[in-house]
Amino acid sequence: MKRRNFLQAATAASVPLFVNGTPLQAMASSPLFNLVNPDNDKVLVLIQLLGGNDGLNTIIPLDQYTGLAQVRENIMIPEEFAIPLTDTVGVHPGLSVVRNFMEEGKAGVVRAVGYPNQNRSHFRSMDIWSSGSSAEDNWSTGWLGRYLDTVVDAGYPEGYPNEEHPHPFAITMGGNVSETCQGLLANYSHVVYDPLSLNPLLEGEGSMLPETPYGDELAFLRQSIEQANAYGEVITEAAEMGANTVVYPASNRLARQLKNVALLLSGGLQTKIFIVSMGGFDTHANQVIGGSPLGGEHAQLLKALAQAMTSFQIDLENLGLEQRVLSMTFSEFGRRIRSNASFGTDHGTAGPIMLFGPCVNPQVLGENPEIDSHMGNSEGIPMQYDFRDVYGSVLVDWFELEEDQVRNLLYQDFTRLPILEPCENITNSEEVEELELAVDTFPNPCREGFTLSFQCQRAHIRITLFDSVGAVVRQLADKTLPQGRHRLQVDLSRLPAGAYFVRLQMGQKVQTKRVLKLG
Repeated sequence: MKRRNFLQAATAASVPLFVNGTPLQAMASSPLFNLVNPDNDKVLVLIQLLGGNDGLNTIIPLDQYTGLAQVRENIMIPEEFAIPLTDTVGVHPGLSVVRNFMEEGKAGVVRAVGYPNQNRSHFRSMDIWSSGSSAEDNWSTGWLGRYLDTVVDAGYPEGYPNEEHPHPFAITMGGNVSETCQGLLANYSHVVYDPLSLNPLLEGEGSMLPETPYGDELAFLRQSIEQANAYGEVITEAAEMGANTVVYPASNRLARQLKNVALLLSGGLQTKIFIVSMGGFDTHANQVIGGSPLGGEHAQLLKALAQAMTSFQIDLENLGLEQRVLSMTFSEFGRRIRSNASFGTDHGTAGPIMLFGPCVNPQVLGENPEIDSHMGNSEGIPMQYDFRDVYGSVLVDWFELEEDQVRNLLYQDFTRLPILEPCENITNSEEVEELELAVDTFPNPCREGFTLSFQCQRAHIRITLFDSVGAVVRQLADKTLPQGRHRLQVDLSRLPAGAYFVRLQMGQKVQTKRVLKLG
């Protein structure tokens, strides 16, 4: 058995005992929190929406209802039922809690998050989201695993847990360790599946080992079993010391996972990263019930997400843990703009990320997509924000890494986004508001090409042309321009007819325009 696979099996078998109702106690601060900043006790909870969430049915462009009626009439949420987040953006009524959280300054949305050259395969796209790689690279490590590699002593997992670092670095609530936490030598994530059942692995007898490859592997197995049991003991201790303050919906799988996260944190577990998940978002059919767009599978999924997050946030607030915890959703891709005849949607391109916690910037970052009757069957929401910029901004503003470190961990073009606000002193969003970026395209539709016109301050500008499925067609510009109005001629004469998207980025400011080339 490979070491990586054995660690998954071992940690899945070593799970904590779930004991509730005891008085809340605080354990001594673990040296784990001294790895980056002695004062940083922040926790990140990743919420994986498995299957590809329909972002257009989740975060709704209120100013595009004429177009929506032409391309997804059989599944669209009636305008009067959409819950407004801003004057132009709404949210599905099943997820109305997002508005409540935003009004309290505890939730934010990033529109149209994805990556260039979108791969619409579940497996490959999730590999990309987990590793933080480009679509062209195949990395064997996860983005959080590489982060932990920089702050954990070399040689992990040998010698862990120990007196200085007794707690797991990351925990996956479920059946398999998360690939986001895969480091160079091992996965930092340990599995907690059934908190009511602790099954220590048999460690066997400490007999002499032969000096052979077999002996080396057997030694590793013994060490891994010992590690899994030791981590199980400290997790059990935290569960016994912790207590939830609210009743979570029992039939909600995501709620059960978040309940255990809150329980372990309340008991003093010093784990910094938790990964939870809910499936069912691959809604090719029955996304809504025919003739009743407020019902169906997607509505039930969003209601379950809302119930789980509401219970979790109230629990954290009651426990005095709220400011320590940032929660963030992600999914492997969005869905296509046009619905299909089965009251569903097919694999698409970009989609929204939602963030929860009192340190979140309560905003909708990004612009609504342009939707009209000319949308092709394969078109998805064009990418506005690279998912690696979201990841990197969390690493900088939550875990306090330097931007140069993030560039080495993710990619050199990293741009810090204003997704967090200072619980202490994190990001100054006033700089973003001073930027100007007025973009126009003409003629549109066009036959041979178009002129891109934009006005900006002196800044570095990156302009990229994408096709309708999110593939990069051409890099149009990547340079510093003086303040003023600029025009760029874009030749489409050798490209087939269809829809294209031109994306212009100036620092944190992004605009995406749809251009239709006629045949």
